[in-house]
Amino acid sequence: MIAEAGLAALWLAAALALLQLGVALAGPRVGDVRSIAVPAAVAQGFLTLFAFAALIALFVRTDLSVQLVAANSHSLKPFIYRFSGAWGNHEGSMLLWVTVLAVAGAALALLERRLPAETIRATLGAQAALALGFFGFLLIASNPFARLYPAPAEGQGLNPLLQDPGLAFHPPTLYLGYVGLSVAFSLAVGALITRDVGPALARAMRPWVLGAWVLLTLGITAGSYWAYYELGWGGWWFWDPVENASLMPWLAATALLHSVNVLAARGGLRAWTIMLAVVAFSMSMVGTFLVRSGILTSVHSFAVDPRRGTFILGLLVLYVGGALALFAWRVGTVREGARFKLVSREGALVANNLLLSVILGTVFVGTLYPIFVEAVAGEKISVGPPYFNAVSGPIVLLLALLLFIGPLLNWRVDRRPNLRRVALPLGVALLALLATILSGASMSLLARLGLATAAGLAVASFLPLVGRSLRRAPLATWGMVISHLGVAVAIAGAACDTAFTRETLTAVRPGETAIVGPWTVRFVGVDPVAGPNWTAVEGHLRATRGDRSERFDPQSRAFSDPPTETSEAAIRTFADGQLYTVLGRQESDGRWQLRLWWKPFVTLIWLGGFLIALGGAVAMLGRLWREWRQRVRAREAWA
Repeated sequence: MIAEAGLAALWLAAALALLQLGVALAGPRVGDVRSIAVPAAVAQGFLTLFAFAALIALFVRTDLSVQLVAANSHSLKPFIYRFSGAWGNHEGSMLLWVTVLAVAGAALALLERRLPAETIRATLGAQAALALGFFGFLLIASNPFARLYPAPAEGQGLNPLLQDPGLAFHPPTLYLGYVGLSVAFSLAVGALITRDVGPALARAMRPWVLGAWVLLTLGITAGSYWAYYELGWGGWWFWDPVENASLMPWLAATALLHSVNVLAARGGLRAWTIMLAVVAFSMSMVGTFLVRSGILTSVHSFAVDPRRGTFILGLLVLYVGGALALFAWRVGTVREGARFKLVSREGALVANNLLLSVILGTVFVGTLYPIFVEAVAGEKISVGPPYFNAVSGPIVLLLALLLFIGPLLNWRVDRRPNLRRVALPLGVALLALLATILSGASMSLLARLGLATAAGLAVASFLPLVGRSLRRAPLATWGMVISHLGVAVAIAGAACDTAFTRETLTAVRPGETAIVGPWTVRFVGVDPVAGPNWTAVEGHLRATRGDRSERFDPQSRAFSDPPTETSEAAIRTFADGQLYTVLGRQESDGRWQLRLWWKPFVTLIWLGGFLIALGGAVAMLGRLWREWRQRVRAREAWA
């Protein structure tokens, strides 16, 4: 009955979404929006959460009478993979998507009090329309609760590449970010319908954008590290279309986050902010279409049914096309915002937005062009790192240089001698560049410039605190400082990985050694080992560097359900880098293949990502705290 109860909850939630949409379309004739639409949105959130909890219960119990469980689980799987396996497949991941959408809609209905009733009504109507489409997709094309008669004796198991603790963290955070942007989208649509685009809208939108951006940053950072250690190829970003599908919403959300601040503080960039809100969620839907339609081959692509892809494409055209048409129709009614000079904080933020938009366009074209060529000409081509690195890398460095001065500028106009204010970080950057040249290290120009820019930005990120009382500096300012420092740290990590990584591919017998970077690695031998649902050959390595000696045990695993071989890398982190070891196949002459990497300071990439997200979280807490204090003071003054 658990499956039937979950399915019934989804049907009820869909009916409530239809009711909520009807209330929005009926307008003031049905009375106060909060008397019907708000309870309907909250009930949707609870019902969808119940349906998702029901699916998790079916996976934990390994109920093989449910088709989805039989196809994606196994009774011998460890508990964590039976639990997280609920969203490690197409239907479950889409139910997670819809659950986040419904819960976000419920939170919006409950918490938003700053906007006029008509704007709230239109916003909840837009959110209900989004939810209704995806409820329809689940119930018509991707039912996660479909029964299977007769039930098989055993399940087919979860994709072994997904049997990793990262599955429990990476998809939920990424989805919270993806779908959290739906609120910004609905607010933009609601404001266009009621012609109510102004600072109040920006202040209502900002916490949602900031929260979604923080979660997207964490999700992308976690996904990068997951792919790094789980796939055994030693890289942290390959510009894979699925990776790009997560990056595109993040780029749009980053631009939106900065423009919404201009609208909230100065009333400027009104039409641009609305457009970015539409684009950011559109990129989330494009990513969903790419990953869930089956047109890409990836560990994330669970669906190969063209009918499902067509359904998602239809939703994409309906929502994105509808929002863009509404924007084109109403943009003439959006009032012009406050004007500003080129040399001003607004000017720097516009430049920031333009550079981010160029990177977004670059990634969008590079990701979709091979699909377009295959669809039109039937020819398979690939666009890989050489294109993305050559086009995006210099723009990222320009963006980082902009961070030297942007946060120091005044609003509207700044006539101060700004070059003098950034002399210190510029001097540090030039010294770092000189050091890379004098060191004689062989590296690409992009890596050299990356190291120099990162050094300068690390200093520049603290300049907004100079001359302030650190205790009285707003949390939002601290958040900006931490995030910009995180950008510097991440760029430094990427540049170090590009410039200093050493790789050794070899085949050895027991007792033989290989050298990678400063390490000498001796191959001791192999042993067979077994896990709960896999067997493996485990290699034993002894790595030495001076007086230090470390043991590594990489594995080559074999899963029977489904039949799959994976490489489990053995990685050790040191103060100056990571030693990464992978055991390959045994050759015909008895030697074992080894892949070894020495990666100096590579962990700075993920530390930088964490700092970027931490800064966003601190800024969000600061703004929420300030708004709460303002409301308390207003109530006290009224009393």
